[in-house]
Amino acid sequence: MSVTRRRLLGRAGALAVLGATSALGPAARASAALTASAGPVRLELPRPTGPCPIGVTELHLVDRTRRAPWWAGGTASEFRELMVSVWYPADRATAEDGPRASYMRAGAAAVFGAGAAKILQVGQSAVDWAGFGTHARVGVAALSKAGRLPVVLYSPGMYNERTLDTTAVEELASHGYAVITIDPVHEAHAVEFPDGRVIEPSPGLGTIEEGAERSRAALEVRVADIPFVLDQLAVLVRGGNRDAERRRLPRGLGHVLDLRRTGMFGHSLGGMTTAEAMRVDRRIRAGVNLDGPLGYDWADPELLLPVARTGLDRPFLQMGAWLAAPSGRLPHTHEHSPSWQAMWRNSTGWKRDLWTETAEHNSFTDYETVLPGLAERLTLPQGLPARVTGTVDPARFTASRRAYLTAFFDQHLRGRHQPLLDGPSSLHPDVRFIG
Repeated sequence: MSVTRRRLLGRAGALAVLGATSALGPAARASAALTASAGPVRLELPRPTGPCPIGVTELHLVDRTRRAPWWAGGTASEFRELMVSVWYPADRATAEDGPRASYMRAGAAAVFGAGAAKILQVGQSAVDWAGFGTHARVGVAALSKAGRLPVVLYSPGMYNERTLDTTAVEELASHGYAVITIDPVHEAHAVEFPDGRVIEPSPGLGTIEEGAERSRAALEVRVADIPFVLDQLAVLVRGGNRDAERRRLPRGLGHVLDLRRTGMFGHSLGGMTTAEAMRVDRRIRAGVNLDGPLGYDWADPELLLPVARTGLDRPFLQMGAWLAAPSGRLPHTHEHSPSWQAMWRNSTGWKRDLWTETAEHNSFTDYETVLPGLAERLTLPQGLPARVTGTVDPARFTASRRAYLTAFFDQHLRGRHQPLLDGPSSLHPDVRFIG
């Protein structure tokens, strides 16, 4: 089994990623709703709680100022390519006109599913990853009556696809945000391009010593991607279209983006990317780190990211689970993690540190609801969901995570004070405020 397959549902060295979605309303359950009674399992992600219908479109972007990562192999003439999705509030009058968005493109889903089947110990056709139910429509017109909307970027964990926090992304879009999800090409398990190419992790990345050096190599590329993506969004705002295939953009999309109010969030390596991108690009006004270390090694105080040494002067929220240390498992908070402690000490901007004792590292992506949903229909390895996403109630924690993300960006991108961020809430009993 390849290194990426081994880590699909486990820790990718120091930086694996695996799951957390969202819950909604009285119908929210501890697992995703089933949409089929026979054949391959298709899950429906929890419905967003906001008032806006959602549209989505994808962009194939090519950065002709940079080559592909040195560890990606190939020829020196290859430029850095990215696939991103733009999720946005849709115009209600035409919100149902487009087809329902797939969770993954079919080609990427096939590659991803082959690896997942080995971890889940099920047949390759047991789960229809492309057929998961999202709540967005492809290519529909953007909501123009609301004026320009805040923009939030999303970066997934190491080896993960941009789809793997669709629940949180849809939640933000339903509350009036334009959310840009970015695939880490050559690193993610599977990235499919419009011409049908499916790019898997580069073998070159696997040759780099696992741990700090691999994290450093992947992070360097990701952080450089962020200013490029912001520049392409600025072109879109000016009426341009940088999609490599020149595909038609949804009506009004560029006119609703307010890049003066840009935030970012990410899980694991994506959280590291968020922090470092804020350090190098001041266009990002606020950021959230979902259980990512702020050092190249989880517990080594000598291997801090530059941002942990400098701190940030803008709002930054950290949400953590557990930290693996030589002395045993410790809460992943600024009271126990050397890198989070340095960031906390050196930052002068607004900051919060939230901890959930019954969560695990992968409770912060779609797997928080996907794995319980699959366990209802399939026989999974004993204890797998608990090992991956902990013992926290999936629906309750998903609702909490969505609430804190939305409140954070409402306060810091929209200027609306959110009492939820001031201290513990009886509505979210799993979440503790640290320090």
